[in-house]
Amino acid sequence: MDKLTAYSEFEKLFAGGGMAVSGEMYEKFCAYAELLCERNEQVNLTAITDPEGIALKHFYDSVYPFTLIDVPRGTSLIDVGTGAGFPSVPLAIYRPDIRLTLLDSLNKRVNFLQELTSALGIEAECIHARAEEAARSIKSGNPLRGGFDMACARAVSNLRDLCEYCLPFVKVGGAFTALKGRDGAEELAAAENAIKLLGGETELCREYALPNGDARTLIVIRKVKPTAEKYPRCSAQMKKKPLV
Repeated sequence: MDKLTAYSEFEKLFAGGGMAVSGEMYEKFCAYAELLCERNEQVNLTAITDPEGIALKHFYDSVYPFTLIDVPRGTSLIDVGTGAGFPSVPLAIYRPDIRLTLLDSLNKRVNFLQELTSALGIEAECIHARAEEAARSIKSGNPLRGGFDMACARAVSNLRDLCEYCLPFVKVGGAFTALKGRDGAEELAAAENAIKLLGGETELCREYALPNGDARTLIVIRKVKPTAEKYPRCSAQMKKKPLV
């Protein structure tokens, strides 16, 4: 059984969002879908395994929002809590100029990501670590903290906590891009104080819909000043005393 829709259907789907997909890109998306479904039997990577669902809810949904904003050539991007590589690996297929770092707390997923990026010919650093540990400054220096033009995350936590996880990775002048569902604007309103405390400033909150009508919200937070050394806190502290 094919793991992805036919090229004509896939091309039409992306073209509807203003994105041109070459035959070479499509072959990489096919290889991604096949490996995702194969490894999903050993590692819990996704609940979406039908060809149409993979095309729309994994690939289109990962790439399209980044066409709504300016992502300069050569942007260094860290995908925090990336799971099976969404949204950044599909984005790297579409935008191979992006310099990619993949961060996840589960070693089995990191092993999958290493296998995946190698199979697709994508240069990426795959890191096994919790976000709050990877972003924390240490006396000898931490190249991850403040080391990226952009951090991104796709629906892994509420926006307030995501900002604390992700903004420390971003250099001043860079941005944190959050891909959220229909409640994104509501989450943003609840996170405004945290954003200021962490050195961020809301630049964009854009609501849109996937071709099937599913609601999405794209949030871009610009890093305007360094994040205080005490952030990010450990998850227990974040849960006990949220930044409200």
